[in-house]
Amino acid sequence: MALVVKEKSGFKYVDEGQGPVLMLLHGLFGALSNWEEVITRFSPHFRVIIPMLPIYEMPIKEAGLEGLRKFVEDFVEVMQLQNMIIMGNSLGGHVGILYTLHNKEKVDKLVLTGSSGLFENTMGGSYPRRGSYDYIRERVAYTFYDPNVASKELVDEVFETTKSIPKCMRIVAIAKSAQRNNLAADLPGLTVPTLLVWGLNDTITPPMVAHEFNRLIPNSQLRFIDKCCHAPMMEHPKVFNEMVQDFLTN
Repeated sequence: MALVVKEKSGFKYVDEGQGPVLMLLHGLFGALSNWEEVITRFSPHFRVIIPMLPIYEMPIKEAGLEGLRKFVEDFVEVMQLQNMIIMGNSLGGHVGILYTLHNKEKVDKLVLTGSSGLFENTMGGSYPRRGSYDYIRERVAYTFYDPNVASKELVDEVFETTKSIPKCMRIVAIAKSAQRNNLAADLPGLTVPTLLVWGLNDTITPPMVAHEFNRLIPNSQLRFIDKCCHAPMMEHPKVFNEMVQDFLTN
């Protein structure tokens, strides 16, 4: 489906459908295409909102988890959102947790998939290397169980991003912030119903991380998808969406 990016008060976002608010938060190299199947599945019954996180544009001094949490808080205020379901992948999950911990009254449920916040291998173990297309292609493919999911369009998009020195500086700053921001002590205070959907073959946030999230978040349930790596909503969208549907309707 063709997604329309809207603008309001300096925020860029996607806003599709009507009903309870389902806010999607993308990861460090996330793109709107990551969520296409989720939007198609849920927009008939939910208001699906995707704020474009300012990962590559935010002031370098603010490039970190706290800056992103503040951005989401400001976005929610501008859009006057309430009773949200927040779904976050990778870094987006981390931001979603931080937002929820600070704004519990606004969040009804939380869905985390491949979330950072406890342990993660950044870009498969290293920071982005500028100028090498083959390296970027290899690293993007590393995030999928089936390397063919890493389409040329996706690799091209990441490659173009990493060619920019200012963007790379922000990527590194945010990745380091995520690694420093360990949530183990805070997760027991996350009381909203939480669904954890993890790839059984996740190389970035391995299954042991999912088990630890499940242990630390009181009202959480954990589901695994086999032959799946770090982005279940892209690799196995039908199975992922069924798991989310079950969680949202029960």
